[in-house]
Amino acid sequence: MNTLLSAWQNFYVIVGSAGAALIGIQFVVIAFISNLNKNPTAESISAFATPTVLHLGGALLVSAIMCAPWPSLFSASVALTICGFAGFGYGATVMFRARRQTVYKPVLEDWLWHVILPCGFYAAIAVAAVFLRAVTQRALFVIGAAALGLLLIGIHNAWDTVTYMVISRSSDSSAKADRTK
Repeated sequence: MNTLLSAWQNFYVIVGSAGAALIGIQFVVIAFISNLNKNPTAESISAFATPTVLHLGGALLVSAIMCAPWPSLFSASVALTICGFAGFGYGATVMFRARRQTVYKPVLEDWLWHVILPCGFYAAIAVAAVFLRAVTQRALFVIGAAALGLLLIGIHNAWDTVTYMVISRSSDSSAKADRTK
């Protein structure tokens, strides 16, 4: 069992470290947004910014689970299954929050990156974890792909938030300049 998981150690160190670093950067992004003239609501932050941190944390958590010195694959399977189901449940919560907030009207791309893909990756983690002992090699690749997917979702969503805020600030500044002429 140790050789199966130990072959993945470098992969999970990279994914987990990247997730942790990007969580820190997301805090900087939130601080940056708070300094802009736009005041995002708690509803919009809980629908778009908080899930980004959670998905990066999900990648970090999966990496930590996969690097832990488990006595058996069963223990890792239980931890990953719980992680997958919790993440999927949180994805459903994000969907309701995104629908309820009124600051921004999500488009198809937003639904894809903020709800559909994260729920899919968390479901993949849960299903692969259930079958971890039966089809170990395939399950390990599915779990690895899902952890990497959560990391990429976090990167995309953080970038999307920053570019949206910069563009909306730029257009707000242009509108104010036009009104003062």
